[in-house]
Amino acid sequence: MKIAQIAIGALVLILVMVLSGALYTVDETKQVIITQFGKPVGDPITSAGLKFKTPFIQQVNPIDKRILEWDGDPSNMPTKDKLYIAVDLFARWRITDPLQYFLRLRDERSAQSRLNDILGSETRNAVAKHELIEMVRTTRDREPLRDASLSQADLDTLGGLVPIRKGRALVEEEIFNAAAPKVEVFGIELLDIRFKRINYNESVRPKIYERMISERRQIAERFRSEGNGEAARINGNRERELSRIRSEAYREVEDIRGNADAMATEIYADAYDQSPASADFYQFQKTMDMYKTVMKKNSTLIMSTTSEAWEYLESMDPDSQAPESP
Repeated sequence: MKIAQIAIGALVLILVMVLSGALYTVDETKQVIITQFGKPVGDPITSAGLKFKTPFIQQVNPIDKRILEWDGDPSNMPTKDKLYIAVDLFARWRITDPLQYFLRLRDERSAQSRLNDILGSETRNAVAKHELIEMVRTTRDREPLRDASLSQADLDTLGGLVPIRKGRALVEEEIFNAAAPKVEVFGIELLDIRFKRINYNESVRPKIYERMISERRQIAERFRSEGNGEAARINGNRERELSRIRSEAYREVEDIRGNADAMATEIYADAYDQSPASADFYQFQKTMDMYKTVMKKNSTLIMSTTSEAWEYLESMDPDSQAPESP
């Protein structure tokens, strides 16, 4: 009886060991390659659930089918204008052909190492083909950052300003297009690639800052020049308008003065032309006004005896005295 119980127990143990070696589960996030003596057998298993395999001689090799991340180490790279920058890159990828992936890479560590080589090389090539400004001047929408007040003609005429034709997004697209076919042979699909950070190298930071200052100064000088030109134009218009107003005002004043003189003359003529006595009185009054104007204290006046002004002086009695004031 004891021998039978031992035999049954051994049989059950063997059965449990066989079943545990034959049954396995596939997680939702995994896909499986079955190998027999180290070589893959059958097709990759991509559906989740309880699966069977030959116990003891076959092994289960799980492979992740989620989207994975590659995060490269920052690396110093030269740009087209010979300025070194530290580029930090990351990418997202997934395994689309598990059999090819298993045959060529085996595990994720090997995949990460191969991505380091491929993406690092393509990034270095892309950075070397572009000016620094193409990668560092980008808006939040990943569009090239341009001055709205500057046209392309302005950028071409301002010597220190390099026009932005691509921008960081297109540089990333170039790296992606160059690297995607190279990683596809390993059963990997490259989904996306982005610059995480771009820093200036310590040795080139002074040059970068000098370039930025020079660029801003050129734009400021352009604005100052335009402002001075606009100020000169406004001042010229103001002076021209002021001259026109003064000229019109002077002409109007002279017209008014001429009309007033004409009216005064006409009034005087009407007043003093009523009789010969009034005309003589007018002539006498005007002559007296002339004497008052031209004859000052301690002055000498030389007249001709035929002058009309001499007429009244000649008729004066030098011995007569002015009547005394009461």
